[in-house]
Amino acid sequence: MLSKLCRTVSSINFGTARCLYQPRLLEKYYDIIVRAGCSDSKSGSKSGSKSKPICLKGKNVIFVAGLGDIGLDTSKELLTRELKNLVILDVRENTEGLCALKEICPETKVTFIKYDVTVPLDESKKVLKKIFDKLKTVDILINGAGILDDHKIEATIAVNYTGLVNTTTAIMEFWDKRCGGPGGIICNIGSVTGFNAIYQVPVYSGSKAAVVNFTSSLAKLAGITGVTAYSVNPGITRTTLVQKFNSWLDVEPDVAELLLEHPTQSTKECAENFVKAIEKNKNGGLWFLDQGTLEDIKWKKYWDSCI
Repeated sequence: MLSKLCRTVSSINFGTARCLYQPRLLEKYYDIIVRAGCSDSKSGSKSGSKSKPICLKGKNVIFVAGLGDIGLDTSKELLTRELKNLVILDVRENTEGLCALKEICPETKVTFIKYDVTVPLDESKKVLKKIFDKLKTVDILINGAGILDDHKIEATIAVNYTGLVNTTTAIMEFWDKRCGGPGGIICNIGSVTGFNAIYQVPVYSGSKAAVVNFTSSLAKLAGITGVTAYSVNPGITRTTLVQKFNSWLDVEPDVAELLLEHPTQSTKECAENFVKAIEKNKNGGLWFLDQGTLEDIKWKKYWDSCI
């Protein structure tokens, strides 16, 4: 009888016959079997109302790292949609880039605020409070900060993941519907390495896999918080980031050169599809941006917590 039950939930490892000798463990697994499939039905309710395509005209957008390689071209593309406000948070001020942005759509107010994503959570909250005090409402937060250097382990995790989590957590104070907030939209920049690692840079790849899982969790919490989320995950894009970088423990000194032997895309190609993904506004979207294409990846489920 037990073997028949076990076969119905392939994602659970029952430890073969160990269950038979541990009644409490067997009871626990039986309870999971009975509730099998519950997460699929619950996730629909937890994810809130289905996302609808969004018109960006007149919207207020915060873009973390909106002056980098992909960031700058994406900012340019966003401005063709006639935003009301584009607030760029970046660690470095790109004066030339900012001037170019302001010329694209004079009706859009472009503001730069110096921001280091590695600051403590309280500091992130202070920065966002100033923005909300001025704009009153913000529609979309784009988290785009990233570095690629597996010699810098702590910095890679701090910038690529912890900073993204902190900035997201900070904005919840203003968006969370449990606190009377209006909700909002979070767009997190991941990477194809979040799906399949470049194994010579496991720290970078691991940080991007964390972004994918964090964003997926946010999407499923939308029914509780009122905040929807999706990730955009570029393939190999011709940026300064990939021209030269260090592998973990120097396992492959020529990793950058080897990577660039593969087909790549320009930052402009990436930016065009980036903004298309934003406009599609699919809660839980796992967008794959590569060589001028845009695809919503269907993630295969191997296990579910059923809670």
